[in-house]
Amino acid sequence: MAEVNVQQYKIDAVAELKSGFEDTRSFIFADYRGLTVDQISELRDALREAGAEFHVVKNNYAKIAFKQMDHEDVAPYLVGPTAVAYCSDEAGPVAKAMLKLAKTMPVELKGGLFDGEVFDSGAVEVFSKLPTRLELIQMLMSTMNAPAQNMVYVLNGVTTKLVRTLAAVQDKKAQEG
Repeated sequence: MAEVNVQQYKIDAVAELKSGFEDTRSFIFADYRGLTVDQISELRDALREAGAEFHVVKNNYAKIAFKQMDHEDVAPYLVGPTAVAYCSDEAGPVAKAMLKLAKTMPVELKGGLFDGEVFDSGAVEVFSKLPTRLELIQMLMSTMNAPAQNMVYVLNGVTTKLVRTLAAVQDKKAQEG
């Protein structure tokens, strides 16, 4: 079998991609065909605000990097012009921002990889509609706070009723006596 001589710049490019991927929990793959430079800049800015980076990748290098990270199941999304949104924190807001921008720009979601699970474009859209971690915490806190708040209202109502009753008794005694 002949020895394959891979050029060093290709090895370096894959290593650089892999190092960027390793600190990232989630990825969203998109077809950026038809975007102008201004639109790509606008897209990058919007995704940066949502906590992600947006990079155009060379498919072959990205396939190798994902394969080395045991995620070769994303290979079908690395076909044609591909850009990847790297989400190091929470992917929901990034997916939401990407879908919002896709309504006004010629960017098409291909799929995603969220915490090791592969999603197609439809699942990414559904994922984007889920509440964020912060929204879930707020819901939980309001649910936990509700019983205490209701108890305060009940106790406040009892004391108010008692005060009114005592005031009525006092008024009645004042009229009689």
